[in-house]
Amino acid sequence: MKLLSWNVNGLRASFKKGAFNSIFEVDPDIFCLQETKAHPDQLPPEVSNPAGYHAYFDHSKMRKGYSGVAIYVKDSSKYKVSSIEYSIGKKELDQEGRMLILHLNHVDFGEMVICNGYFPNGGEEAHRLEYKLKFYEQFLTFIEKLRKAGKKVIFTGDINTAHNEIDLSRPKENSQHTGFLRIERDWLDKVVSKGYVDTFRHLHPTEVKYSWWDMKTFARDRNVGWRLDYFFISPDLLPHLKSAKILDNMMGSDHCPVMLELK
Repeated sequence: MKLLSWNVNGLRASFKKGAFNSIFEVDPDIFCLQETKAHPDQLPPEVSNPAGYHAYFDHSKMRKGYSGVAIYVKDSSKYKVSSIEYSIGKKELDQEGRMLILHLNHVDFGEMVICNGYFPNGGEEAHRLEYKLKFYEQFLTFIEKLRKAGKKVIFTGDINTAHNEIDLSRPKENSQHTGFLRIERDWLDKVVSKGYVDTFRHLHPTEVKYSWWDMKTFARDRNVGWRLDYFFISPDLLPHLKSAKILDNMMGSDHCPVMLELK
């Protein structure tokens, strides 16, 4: 089972540049997109309903062209979508179109839940860091309830925090900047302490790879980047972990896709 996740920084723009179509070359069973910046009605049919896939969307209720997430599920006899959720349990945190929760029955893995999130950025104004931390805590509460109900959990997306110094090119210079604040990183420590596995770092403990680069400074050309995009799995899926990759050769956004394979 192959899963892909990508912050496309605008789904309509991604399609026009041809980046969206490049996803199908990877042939994922499920792919999750963040920062779609679009309502489904604004998308061409090739994007809203691509052949061989069923698509689910959520968008910001606050303003147009902001945030938004999508999940595409390939038609398959191996799994069946049982339900879809659009809330992590607190209305005030569900208005920006940041989370889709897919409940899946898989013949090999049983009951699974795939959470696709565009987690908040803590920058801009001071209250956004508070909002980000509230979102983090509520999301962890939400997935812990799923685990207690016996569900296997995968969560993915743009987490908007680099976990450790290996995960960004200039850790000392960014230690006081959102995205690498100790309080943000503490939440990722907490996630790991609960048993969730950062799949890329589990399989590649010393490899330096990034998934986001600042476009304004042409940072990708110099590979001055951050690893902000993740696939985490609950520990009951660890025996099935086959591979975890950062596809930094795929262009079309300030982020690149990340990929997870389960066997």
